[in-house]
Amino acid sequence: MVCSSYLRTVILQAGNIQKVTEGLLQFPSFRKGPKNFPTATFSSNRIFPSIRRMMVDTSATANQGSTTNSSPEKDDNGGCASGGWKIEDGKLGCGYSSFRGKRASMEDFFDVKTCKINGQTVCLFGIFDGHGGSRAAEYLKENLFKNLMNHPEFLTNTKVAISETYQQTDSDFLESGKDTFRDDGSTASTAVLVGNHLYVANVGDSRTVISKLGKAIPLSEDHKPNRSDERKRIENAGGVVMWAGTWRVGGVLAMSRAFGNRMLKQFVVAEPEIQEQELDEEFELLVLASDGLWDVVPNEDAVTLALSEQEPELAARKLIETAFSRGSADNITCIVVRLYNQSPTTQTQTQTQPEPEPEPAPETKTDATQTQTETETKKAE
Repeated sequence: MVCSSYLRTVILQAGNIQKVTEGLLQFPSFRKGPKNFPTATFSSNRIFPSIRRMMVDTSATANQGSTTNSSPEKDDNGGCASGGWKIEDGKLGCGYSSFRGKRASMEDFFDVKTCKINGQTVCLFGIFDGHGGSRAAEYLKENLFKNLMNHPEFLTNTKVAISETYQQTDSDFLESGKDTFRDDGSTASTAVLVGNHLYVANVGDSRTVISKLGKAIPLSEDHKPNRSDERKRIENAGGVVMWAGTWRVGGVLAMSRAFGNRMLKQFVVAEPEIQEQELDEEFELLVLASDGLWDVVPNEDAVTLALSEQEPELAARKLIETAFSRGSADNITCIVVRLYNQSPTTQTQTQTQPEPEPEPAPETKTDATQTQTETETKKAE
């Protein structure tokens, strides 16, 4: 059964490769143009619209309050959808950009939400990179954060809630497609901010990086089959890691953890690795992205580029442009979360308010008084 499943998956992937090849024929400028990103592509409103639709997610339970979902609609022309927002107190801003690129189809999805739960501000950001189809990534966009916010320990034991929600959502997805022959899967790299406490969870090879005083610090580690701990886990479960153009589980899947992938589920788990971080004024921004960015843009470059733009939406778009200009042939999706240490009003006041002049030292005042007294005495004489 396993061997035949591998064969079927390889056949399906071969079909996808053929579709990608056919899709490339629709982009002559991509095939014969220079490596630099074609400016006309991003300046065209048809290809790169700026979408700022805000929707209220009524799926949130009453005690959680309203949830804002800022995910834009897809661009059917295969262009780049982008947008951004700031929370009310001005201490956090978010920008996002998603581009089909040279692929024939779009399998990247993302989700951005902010809400109040029991008076506590909660922000959730997620990148979902599908493979073998888009159904798993789309399922995560629609369900992962909704399930997490409904977890009874979401605020009291957030790390446990994230771990259990990831694995339960994976089981739910597999159950929803048990009568089909589909075997698609998806990565998930998410950042959940509860007050000043950040939780980053990762499954697969999407990635989250944070900037601290201009330095890039990875908050997730890619799940690749040739990672020594991952290879050992797979082999202990009866699987095999082999080279097929790159290291793959069973010679098929180029990542060691994922949602979905029913035929490889015994080896390819959806258990997330979670990192916690308490944020302070030294942290500047977060970058979450699919491997379409990270394959060609190192962590340090991503942080430097994102910091060069004050508005997070412009930063996300710049990262997308850079990845494409450097030759990324994948879907590219990016979220930039800007962490503002002060509100814009406070920053303006700090910048414009002149510094008070230092008062003269007491000795100076005494000398001046003595001099004036001596002068008046001489005049009187």
